[in-house]
Amino acid sequence: METKKLLEEASKYLLNTYNRQPVVLRKGRGMRVLSADGKEYLDFVGGIAVNVLGHCPRRVVVALQKQAQRLLHVSNLYYIEPQIKLAKALVEHSFADRVFFCNSGTEAVEAAIKLARKYSRYKYGDPERYEIISTLNSFHGRTYGALSATGQRRFHQGFEPLLEGFRFVPYENVEALEAAITERTCAVVLEPVQAEGGVRVPSLSYLREVREVCHRHGLLLILDEVQTGMGRTGELFAYKHFGIRPDVMALAKGLGAGVPIGAMLCTEEVAQAMAPGEHGSTFGGGPLVCAAALATLHCLLEDNQYLVHHARRMGELLLEGLRALKERFSHLVLDVRGMGLLLGVELRKPCAPVVEACLKEGLLINCTAETVLRLTPPLVVQEADIREALGIMASALERIS
Repeated sequence: METKKLLEEASKYLLNTYNRQPVVLRKGRGMRVLSADGKEYLDFVGGIAVNVLGHCPRRVVVALQKQAQRLLHVSNLYYIEPQIKLAKALVEHSFADRVFFCNSGTEAVEAAIKLARKYSRYKYGDPERYEIISTLNSFHGRTYGALSATGQRRFHQGFEPLLEGFRFVPYENVEALEAAITERTCAVVLEPVQAEGGVRVPSLSYLREVREVCHRHGLLLILDEVQTGMGRTGELFAYKHFGIRPDVMALAKGLGAGVPIGAMLCTEEVAQAMAPGEHGSTFGGGPLVCAAALATLHCLLEDNQYLVHHARRMGELLLEGLRALKERFSHLVLDVRGMGLLLGVELRKPCAPVVEACLKEGLLINCTAETVLRLTPPLVVQEADIREALGIMASALERIS
């Protein structure tokens, strides 16, 4: 009865912007969440790649508790100790020299877009050199700049006119990319793996070739690692798989292991283009979220990045099991793909019924691009969790066969 009442109130008071499952989640620990009705679920959504350490990880919770007793907010008019320490840790373990903190992935992409255009004018003095090339099927966020950079028409509909200055080319097509470059181009933005676009993984050579094209034409390479960052793919950042270094990178999701924080990282050269007052965020990089993110990063880095390597091993095990499901249900499953613990199962029909069937049996999974089951479990997932999830998925596929 309590769940029914809560759902009725949600229908009455919340803006209808999400296709939610009819379950009210109340408590979580590790890989499991508990509903208001007392039903337990195995979580392979992980807050959409956010809960990299599982639900309510002790070190993050303690860091939040301690920081909440000291300082909640003062704004960026002053220096903030957890923010400084987090920036230092991110720089020491990435390509970057400088960090800007914000509140979400879309804000991190917005910061990257502004920085790319500002840098182009700063370096070349040409106000017409502001276009950014993005890829079809991409997803970069829902604020206007990030939305304008998103290469999926369905997200644009009803919100036009969008921000001008974006051109789109097919993903993993370097020839099309180079053909789209003009004297007005200043940057290229792309995802190392197109997550929201259906978990599309490029060849290892793709990003290397894009990096070379950007270098040759004097363009910035912006990587959107909002979903692929923080160990999700089996490396701390996905660009490390490809043996390249971007100029700018957007982070969020797993950075705070559950608290809302985003970051835009860049090289020293690019950072010089931005002066005080030209960009900012009232809440960005506040004491509370930076304390949580610092605890998260320490967990990912300790024991020689044990948890990141664990994610790679568990991803291989899960991928193997999903491929076995593909063989068993070849009439339903078209493809299985992914990297680390960012995996997709493409079906030959809409996947919403599978998501609903799994929910009934106690497994949370997600559907993206209409026909792709997306699995983004916490990096703390174990073999037993994977076996359980695969068993429930098999039952769900059997049910809709």
